[in-house]
Amino acid sequence: MSTPELDDYLRAARICRVATVGPDGPHVAPLWFTWLDSCLWLYSIVRSQRWTDLTRDPRVGAVVDDGHDYGQLRGVEISGTARVVGEVPRTGEPSDELAEPERAFARKYQGYDHMDLDGRHGWLRVTPNKIASWDFHKLGG
Repeated sequence: MSTPELDDYLRAARICRVATVGPDGPHVAPLWFTWLDSCLWLYSIVRSQRWTDLTRDPRVGAVVDDGHDYGQLRGVEISGTARVVGEVPRTGEPSDELAEPERAFARKYQGYDHMDLDGRHGWLRVTPNKIASWDFHKLGG
C-alpha cells in the first residue's frame, strides 16, 4: 500500500491483533485502536497481560487485516515500541498529547467527539520501527 492508502486503511479499520512478549512467551489479543500521525494508539485495560508485558518490555507487534478470498486479502503489520502516555488509569486529567487520539477514538468507536473514560484503561503510543503492508486487490485476475 502507498502511504496514503495505508493511512486510510488504518484509520478505518476497527480491530488490530496486538502481540507482546511476557515471561512465558508471546501473548496476542485483539484490541481497538486509532492511527494518528503515523503512530498506533492503543487504549488498553491497565490490569491486562498486554499492559503488564509492555511495561516490562515495550516491544510490540500488531496486525490489522481483512478479506475472505485470496484476491481480497489486505493488511498491515507494525513492529515498534510502546510508551505509556498520560495518567494510569485514565480518568480525565487534561492532556494535550491525548486530546487528538481520544477525539479520533471516540469518533471511531463511540460516535461522538468526547471520549467516555472508565478509569480502567490507559493509553499506549506505539511508534513503528517497521511497517509492512499487502493488498491482493492490486494483483488483478
